Amino acid sequence: METSLEHRNPRRPLGAPVLKAILVLPGTMTVLIPTLLLLLTSPWPIGPPRLLLAAPGALLLAGGLLMMHRTISLFARVGRGTLAPWDPPKHLVVEGVYRRVRNPMMVGVVGVLLGEALLLDSRALLLWGWLFPVMAHLFIVLAEEPQLEGRFGEEYRRYKESVPRWIPRRRLWEAGNP
Repeated sequence: METSLEHRNPRRPLGAPVLKAILVLPGTMTVLIPTLLLLLTSPWPIGPPRLLLAAPGALLLAGGLLMMHRTISLFARVGRGTLAPWDPPKHLVVEGVYRRVRNPMMVGVVGVLLGEALLLDSRALLLWGWLFPVMAHLFIVLAEEPQLEGRFGEEYRRYKESVPRWIPRRRLWEAGNP
């Protein structure tokens, strides 16, 4: 079986399918839902952030956006697909941040959500920042992982046994080594 390294295509543009997937999936979770929550629960306009919450909030937000960017790029370049179920990667992506954690996109989304909650000092966004990972975990365990095992077989099972779902490994995982 060929590995994702053999399918690298650095020239694949981040075109319309990738943009659609970004707008529909992480865009809904990190922009649309938080905006609706703020409109429903906060006085408008929102006041300035509390100084003690602003710095950690900004760091979480920036780190989450960086993680999301890296995963989206890897899905397009290496996987030849998007993060969306209607256009999934054609090849298993086990490079970059995926060598430390199996779900870096979800880790990035959670970072963005918690960063937004701190920056905007919103309890509703903080609740969403804790509720989203619970829903994501259920989706991943019940739907995504069985589907990935079906599509990529033994290659995914080896990867799944060696790379943790949520908490990043300290050392980079190498295909073929535990």
